[in-house]
Amino acid sequence: MSKSVRPHHEIHPSLTKRKIIHIDMDAFYASIEVRDDPSLRGKPIAVGGSREGRGVISTCSYEARAFGVHSAMPTSRALRLCPQLILRPSRFDVYRQVSQQIRDVFHSYSSLVEPLSLDEAFVDVTHHQGITATKIALEMKARILEVTKLTASTGVGPNKMIAKIASDLRKPDGITIVPPENVFLFMQGMPVKKIPGIGPKSAERLARKGIHQCRDVLTVGQIKLVEWFGQRFGEWLFLRAQGIDERAVETDRKRKSLGAETTFSKDITDADDLFERLKHVVDEVCRRLEKARVRGKTLTLKVKYGDFKQITRSLSLPHGIANSQQILEHLQELILKTEWGRRPVRLVGVSLSHLEGYDESSGTRSVFQPQLFSSSSLSD
Repeated sequence: MSKSVRPHHEIHPSLTKRKIIHIDMDAFYASIEVRDDPSLRGKPIAVGGSREGRGVISTCSYEARAFGVHSAMPTSRALRLCPQLILRPSRFDVYRQVSQQIRDVFHSYSSLVEPLSLDEAFVDVTHHQGITATKIALEMKARILEVTKLTASTGVGPNKMIAKIASDLRKPDGITIVPPENVFLFMQGMPVKKIPGIGPKSAERLARKGIHQCRDVLTVGQIKLVEWFGQRFGEWLFLRAQGIDERAVETDRKRKSLGAETTFSKDITDADDLFERLKHVVDEVCRRLEKARVRGKTLTLKVKYGDFKQITRSLSLPHGIANSQQILEHLQELILKTEWGRRPVRLVGVSLSHLEGYDESSGTRSVFQPQLFSSSSLSD
């Protein structure tokens, strides 16, 4: 073990600075559908994804998950796994309204709230006087249930990573508390894939080196990790495996890109037809850029072929763009780097990153990242 690893009884200074709560609503969309239609209770249901075409499941109830159904799964596969699955169309206006009710509960306890999506957020209660973080978490869960009739799973810890991992351990409607003195041991038996930021590909790379759990990270040591994976990732992983995460809760959390995409009901090979479909995606991107009053300096084209292989092609520009004609002109350059027109395509997407605001009255630009935008899909 590397000499820089702290003994388990020695608490890292960062673990005494904050008290963070992570709240994650249980099967949020599906739970709202059950709440509003009690006849669905106890049945496998899913939200989104029509039976026709290429629908995709947005979320599903725990009864459906027992059959292997999960979010982002093609509806056709979900129905094969669970023929009795009940499908409900998405009602985002309702989901947003309920999400705001939940955030109002968060803000009644702290001004330091970082929404991650409609159904989860970090809440920093470090400076809340006269009540423990655990008591606040329990009160928030009870208040959310009272206001929305929905349950939430909660994690309480000394930083964002620990709180998020903890909230996932006792679903649904559970709570897990990890005090600073327990963080090191809490992480040692944790699979590395549980660390936020470690995706399937990273987990595979680590597994090839014999790293499966956080204790394996510390056994290997920081020097070898840096040698294998580079300084940035190696050092980051070494800290996270010990439960160290010094990120603050960001009340104005902002996204770094803005875009849209569409999945076709049938694969398209014809180049002209594809380009016409792409124009609709660009129009939606431009609408969102205009609403946010931003331009983007990096343009990315996303193409998913009929065999599900996905590629992206990007182009960096000297100045930000937001005009559909300009975007389409540059996209034609990127199209040449794909198999456009020669291979069936099921999805196309366009996004702009390295965003900058634009003040038309003064002609000046400023770096800007719009809050809570997503690269959401367009219906075909």
